[in-house]
Amino acid sequence: MNINLNNLNVFLVVADKLNVTDASKTLFISQPAVSKSVKNLEKDLNVKLFIRDKHKGLILTDIGREIRNLAIQMKSLETRIFQLVSDEHMLLSGKIKLASFPAASAKLLPKAISSFRSHHPQVAFELDEGVSNQIKDWVRERKVEFGIVTSPFDGFEYHHLISDYMVAVLPESHKLIHDRIVPIENYQSDLIYCKGGHEDAIAKVLHENKITYSENLTVQTTETLVNMVNNHLGIGIISKFTLSSVNHQLIVKEIEPKITRNIGLIALSMEDVTPAAKEFIRIMREQAKMDNQ
Repeated sequence: MNINLNNLNVFLVVADKLNVTDASKTLFISQPAVSKSVKNLEKDLNVKLFIRDKHKGLILTDIGREIRNLAIQMKSLETRIFQLVSDEHMLLSGKIKLASFPAASAKLLPKAISSFRSHHPQVAFELDEGVSNQIKDWVRERKVEFGIVTSPFDGFEYHHLISDYMVAVLPESHKLIHDRIVPIENYQSDLIYCKGGHEDAIAKVLHENKITYSENLTVQTTETLVNMVNNHLGIGIISKFTLSSVNHQLIVKEIEPKITRNIGLIALSMEDVTPAAKEFIRIMREQAKMDNQ
C-alpha cells in the first residue's frame, strides 16, 4: 500500500478545520482539489475518514481520528529527521512547533525568540495559542513539540519557569480600596474569574478551605476582565503573571486563601524534541533563571 504524502497533508488540514472551504483557504488550493485529495486517500486506505452531519458538518470517523494522530506523529518525525541531519552539519534549521497561552506568548516568547534567532536565523517558528488544557492535548497528540502551560504538569516531562499566584483587582472607587487582603469567601457573588489555566488551582485551594467555588461571572480574556472591573461589575480574580501582560489602572490586592500555580514547559519527552526545539528550551530556561534572580 502506497500513501501519497500530499494527500495525507491535505487530510491533516481538513481534519484540523473540519471544513473543506477553510482547508482550501489554508492550503491555497481549490475546494475540489481538497475534496479529491481526501477521496484519493480514502481510496488508497480503503476506509472512510469523514462523515457529513447535517448540523455539525464534517466529523472524523473513529479510524479517521486514529489516522490523524498517526499522521501528526509522521510529520513530527519528518521534521526531526531533517533537523537531525542539519544538526549533524552543525546547522540548526527547520521549524519549531510550540504552543502557549496568550500571556506567556506576550511576556516570555519575544525575548527568547529574539535571542534564539540571533544565532539560528534559518529556524522558523509556528505558534499555536490556547488555554493550558488545550495545549496539553496538543502536546499529547504531537500537534506541537512542546508547550508553555500552567500547573499541574502530570503526565508530562517539564521544566519549571515561573512561580505565580492569584490576585484581586479593583477599581479605585471600590469599598475595599483600603483593605490589604480580599477574603474570597466573603465576596463570592462579586467575583469575576478569567479562564487562563488556573481553574484547577482555584478549585483545589477553595475545596481544601471548604469554600464553594461559585462562578458568578467568568470571562475568556484578561482585557475583558479589566473592562468588567472598570465598569464596576465586580472584583476580578486573575493571576499576577497574566495581569502583567496588559496595561491597566486597577488596584491590585492579595487574596485569602492564597492560591499559587506554576508556569512551565511541557513535552512528552524532552529528549525526543528536535535539536532546534531543545536549544530553544535551553534558552527559555536560562532566561527564566535570570528573570527569577
